[in-house]
Amino acid sequence: MSGGSTFLGLPAFPSAARDAVGNAQLRHNLRKATHTIRGKRAAVVGELDDWPELRAAGKAVKDHTLRNLDRYLLQVEEAVTAAGGHVHWAADAAEANHIVTDLVKATGERDVVKVKSMATQEIGLNEALEAAGIRAYETDLAELIVQLGDDRPSHILVPAIHRNRSEIREIFLREMAAWGEPAPADLTDEPRVLAEAARRHLRERFLTAKVAVSGANFMVAETGTLVVVESEGNGRMCLTLPETLISVVGIEKVVPTWRDLEVFLQLLPRSSTGERMNPYTSTWTGVTPGDGPQDFHLVLLDNGRTRVLADEVGRQTLRCIRCSACLNVCPVYERAGGHAYGSVYPGPIGAILTPQLRGTANELDASLPYASTLCGACYEVCPVAIDIPEVLVHLREQVAEGGGHRAERAAMKAAGWIFADPARLARVQRAAGRTRRLVPRRLPGPGAAWTDTRDLPEPPAQSFRDWWAAERRGPATPRGDR
Repeated sequence: MSGGSTFLGLPAFPSAARDAVGNAQLRHNLRKATHTIRGKRAAVVGELDDWPELRAAGKAVKDHTLRNLDRYLLQVEEAVTAAGGHVHWAADAAEANHIVTDLVKATGERDVVKVKSMATQEIGLNEALEAAGIRAYETDLAELIVQLGDDRPSHILVPAIHRNRSEIREIFLREMAAWGEPAPADLTDEPRVLAEAARRHLRERFLTAKVAVSGANFMVAETGTLVVVESEGNGRMCLTLPETLISVVGIEKVVPTWRDLEVFLQLLPRSSTGERMNPYTSTWTGVTPGDGPQDFHLVLLDNGRTRVLADEVGRQTLRCIRCSACLNVCPVYERAGGHAYGSVYPGPIGAILTPQLRGTANELDASLPYASTLCGACYEVCPVAIDIPEVLVHLREQVAEGGGHRAERAAMKAAGWIFADPARLARVQRAAGRTRRLVPRRLPGPGAAWTDTRDLPEPPAQSFRDWWAAERRGPATPRGDR
């Protein structure tokens, strides 16, 4: 159930978050996990005296690449083709799914193994393959948990962050047999034992799979090299053992040179897993005779990215390297969890990326720019300096201009009319003072949500304007008596 298409039709963020906040176990799981990752990140980032300069370099490389994206994408295509690979261009999710499905069908296979890939989740690839009679097996441990549990990912780095180890044990015991090697009957909830059960379950998949599907963390334009970083080794198995490899990659993942890649291989592990380097960094360039997959296909995915690129404020979102640092410091995500965002991209980055990729035509996507306190913690930890609060406010303006939040717009229009005329404002203030006892503590209708967690201030009996006028009319008061 981990495809992007399955997220549509879910309730808007306020409703989904309200339900999530009421789940005490979920809040406990999220708080423990995010605080652990946050602490590890702070420690390894603190080791580098030049972290601000490294962060600025990452931002500069990304901005340069985005300004020249057309040129670098053509360079990627030329280099991959020269290295024996095949490049396909997909304008949207439907086209990408069609390309991948046809490529798998051409092999005659009915099973594929997958490296953890947010791009394929974004387009709902697993569901598209299933509809064509092809079964996709997730091999990342957290993604495996999500898939076996018929669940949805809730974190960029740790998709099963909302599950504790007891829940994972129950999922393995209940579901593993239907997907392959069953879990041992005496399975416990010890992390080492759970990992071993997953390893045994996946081993037969790695050794028998003829087709693999991956994403990529980066593409190096000068050589056409793709890069995947991961911590478990499952990616290395998928990228080397199958005969055919299909990589679905967002067009924003390109970097110009290997020298530029070096910057991100320092930024990403520290910001994501709190490590100095990733345990597994796999690179491949086209096809190498006798070594690894002998049929390689790169699917370059747009799916709304060129629309984001055209927005002068919003385009900085495409700098994102999917590290998840913003999720781990966000007070909203920590309490609401990832499912409340209704997207494969949760947290602060999801609140700006999803509405730009999908638009704000439905209630869910229109609500996401408001899923923030605008505290700015996300910007402070972002390794490529995406000003998420700035983009959130920018998107809120677009939602309002598009006809959203009608009650708020009406209230602001009325307030503007009152404040535009001093005499009009004075009359309203006097009326509010005289009827102050009738003002409710809780607003009715759309305003009720605002006063659920705030006290509505009681209007003063006398406005400052009237008090000042009375003071000026009255006898002068000696300065020392004031």
